[in-house]
Amino acid sequence: MKERAGFVANKFWVFLFWGILASSLSLIIYMAKPSFIEGVDRTAGDARFKARGEAATADEVIIVAIDEKSVNELGRWPWPRTTMARLINNLAPAKVVGLDIVFSEPETLERDNALGNAVKKAGNVVLGYFLREEATSEPDKKAVNQLDRSKIKIVKMLENTSFIPIADLPGIETNIPVIGKDASGFGLFNIFPDENDGVLRRSQLIFLYKGDMYPSLALEALRKYLEGDVVLQIASYGIDGLSINDRELPVDEGGRFQLNFYGKGGTFKTYSATDVINGRLSKEAIKGKIVFVGATEKGIYDLRVTPLDPIYPGVEVHATVAANVLQKRFLIHDNRVIALDIFFIILLPIGLSLALTRIHRTFLSLIVFLAFLLFHTAVNFYLFSSYNIVASAIYPFIGISLSYLLAEAYRNIIVESKGRFLKKAFGSYVSPELVSEILKNPDSLKLGGEKRVITILFSDIRGFTSLSEKLAPEELVSILNEYLTPMTRIVLEEGGYLNKYIGDAIMVICNAPVELSDHSKKGCIIALRWVKELEKLNEKWKKEGHQPLGIGVGINTGDAVAGNMGGDLRFEYTAIGDTVNLASRLEGMNKLYGTVIIATESTQKLTQNDFLFRELDLVRVKGKENPVAIYELMDLLPGDALKKELANSFSEALSLYKGRMFEEAKSGFDAILDKFPKDGPSALYAQRCADYLKLLPPSDWDGVYVAKTK
Repeated sequence: MKERAGFVANKFWVFLFWGILASSLSLIIYMAKPSFIEGVDRTAGDARFKARGEAATADEVIIVAIDEKSVNELGRWPWPRTTMARLINNLAPAKVVGLDIVFSEPETLERDNALGNAVKKAGNVVLGYFLREEATSEPDKKAVNQLDRSKIKIVKMLENTSFIPIADLPGIETNIPVIGKDASGFGLFNIFPDENDGVLRRSQLIFLYKGDMYPSLALEALRKYLEGDVVLQIASYGIDGLSINDRELPVDEGGRFQLNFYGKGGTFKTYSATDVINGRLSKEAIKGKIVFVGATEKGIYDLRVTPLDPIYPGVEVHATVAANVLQKRFLIHDNRVIALDIFFIILLPIGLSLALTRIHRTFLSLIVFLAFLLFHTAVNFYLFSSYNIVASAIYPFIGISLSYLLAEAYRNIIVESKGRFLKKAFGSYVSPELVSEILKNPDSLKLGGEKRVITILFSDIRGFTSLSEKLAPEELVSILNEYLTPMTRIVLEEGGYLNKYIGDAIMVICNAPVELSDHSKKGCIIALRWVKELEKLNEKWKKEGHQPLGIGVGINTGDAVAGNMGGDLRFEYTAIGDTVNLASRLEGMNKLYGTVIIATESTQKLTQNDFLFRELDLVRVKGKENPVAIYELMDLLPGDALKKELANSFSEALSLYKGRMFEEAKSGFDAILDKFPKDGPSALYAQRCADYLKLLPPSDWDGVYVAKTK
């Protein structure tokens, strides 16, 4: 009995030690606030909005939306300013009208005057404008001087503060003077999502321009509505306080206000702009209200990603700020909440460790561990939903998890070899062929994802759908397996990672998860070997009476996020990002150019000393603003003499095309087609030249081809 009591006492102190260690480590992490964990904490916190559901908005705040109905009735946006004048005239009963719109360019004198007179007559309009990170041109001094009406004039500099520690944005886009001269006020509508994940969680209320402080559109509208002054306190670390009259607004040192969302887009009481313009809305509906006017129609693209909605209208961000302030419905994250976080980080891991001293079975200890997690989750959500307290969702979770893992590691002191443990653990969430390499170098794979430069290949069989309609299922599967087997072998021989089969398509990653030197070169070799291998297969299939197959390959090199992705029950190692998306789209573009392998300029630059390329085009793919130079991968250097001749002739004709010498360029492409009648790019450009000879492109034509499809 004494030995048993001594064992229990010893176990108690050991488990207490593990609990204290877990708490201490979690507390250190909490104080350090690593960006990755902060991102996870924010994402976990976002789930509270979804779990809470919709909340009642402030009756004083409404939205007049430039929506689908309005565009269908009144025509595409932007509308004539006479139409906007009618809108302003009919919003006169509102106490404040905030426009999430800027009128920075003149239209016609008559129309501009009509809108300016409407703004003057209404006397309640707060015009929107925005700042730029770069000053592209000198602003209109009259327009900028008008902003003095809304400049924050009561700024208290606390002791030892000699400057305003907020980023000064040098560029400005204002309303033209004739429209802004009689506005009630002006407010900035810049919106900045979180840099880490692009989700909007906070609204910037204070801006610095040329040494002066200016309010956001929502803050200026609130100032007018509450008929007060904005009072700002500045400390050496940033903004120390912000208030309107006696109403304090909780902002961080950068002037950002944490948004307490009410729901998805459309939660606020919203009226269609066309109903207001055409007098179908009663004056009582807007009398004495704060009205925000802005676009909700998806085609206008004033949409934001929020914790509740990936297509949240920007105008509702301003409405959310106003409603939060009027209802005093602020999210709380002050020193009291930090103390609460620390309390949970210390108490819960130690409590779990002590609870586990009485449990001897792994399954029961898992149940207790999950119970502690559930308890913390429930308390965290209760504080948020009932009191708007934003306590950390992830740091106590880390402490509880560390405590459980340390205790279980001690409990299961008789463990198998490290290699066998790693094989079992890693085998649960990566493909078996990677396990051996991971065991040799566990650090080569970062769980949860990492940013790295990779080369991506996508290939797809041409005409596979029509082929599948002609063959019996068994015969089709046989041909597909006969094709995929050597293609897979080539990938493995060159050190690439065959990420997945997508029907008859193949996705390959080079340089992840295991580092691969010269990954761009390896990717090009894989593509060329695929083409050679398919030629052999086609000869065999032709003898067997099958029609030959063609493929298209897209190659791109660049940054991507590679890691384990999926759900709790099933996930895989893969890569995501613009680099991957572009490679996929290049594969499909082979159909347009009549080519087999298309690579981006990033791949071409890294491998131009090893392979024969020819420049194909400058393309702006769907979903991307900046054009991308694309190249056809033709051969290994020194290359076939005919292919070299084709590449040189094509380059000369392409230069003429870019120089708008379409007649000479067409002659060049026609000459290529005389010798190489099956050359797809030359046929495409010959047709383009013929089209431009009939109708010249605009003077600002830059030669960029805009891809209409993915």
